[in-house]
Amino acid sequence: MIEVEARGSVTVMRLARGKVSAIDLELLEGLVQELDKLEESSARAVVLTGTGNSFSAGVDLFRVLDGGKDYLDRFLPALSRALVRLYTFPLPVVAAVNGHAIAGGCILACACDYRLMALGGAKIGVPELVVGVPFPMIALEILRDVVPDRHFQEVVYTGKTYPVELARERGLVDALVDRTKLLDSALELAEQFAVIPSASFRITKQQLRHHVMHRWELEAELVDGQVAAAWGSPDVQASIRSYVERTLGRTK
Repeated sequence: MIEVEARGSVTVMRLARGKVSAIDLELLEGLVQELDKLEESSARAVVLTGTGNSFSAGVDLFRVLDGGKDYLDRFLPALSRALVRLYTFPLPVVAAVNGHAIAGGCILACACDYRLMALGGAKIGVPELVVGVPFPMIALEILRDVVPDRHFQEVVYTGKTYPVELARERGLVDALVDRTKLLDSALELAEQFAVIPSASFRITKQQLRHHVMHRWELEAELVDGQVAAAWGSPDVQASIRSYVERTLGRTK
């Protein structure tokens, strides 16, 4: 589910689960495991990208509907753990957003240090409220950290998925790159970050992200308890099912 390739001092990590890399428990656990290995390796920077025409379509809602409470009790904490691990990872992480990055896929990209997105027809955004689910606390705080205040409520409340130019205007991505040059551009940027002394980068990143992590550490237990209860409630489950039927034309 996570493909890893060394490119000199930079390691490329690819989300590779099915056609759209929908996020499930196993993908999240695999992501954390690979990040743990990378921290102990000689790698100096990371490029996170997807496969095919998708970065990630977000949470696998079929798994959520099929798995019930037992699955949610494992999945939601795993989602928060993976986002925290990526957001606080001590090495530079460049997202090469090669295609659609929806909901949890968008948040994964936002957890990286810099986001390049391929020009073309792909979209990125967070339709969580359109689906009918609340954000785990760390997901919303990561989004708050990258989206300018003037756009934040629009991005969250409307749940729009934006074409690339509008996504850049709203801070969801930092730069747009020709699709054929996306990976090379991400590698070049990661290599520039890699020459920074590792301690200097790590300390600076901790300072930049301290406000988010401090708030999360104080409030996550309460907030995420409410989030988990909502995800498992009959109303939210019905909303998820309705969204899947509207957008995919089927349910499992």
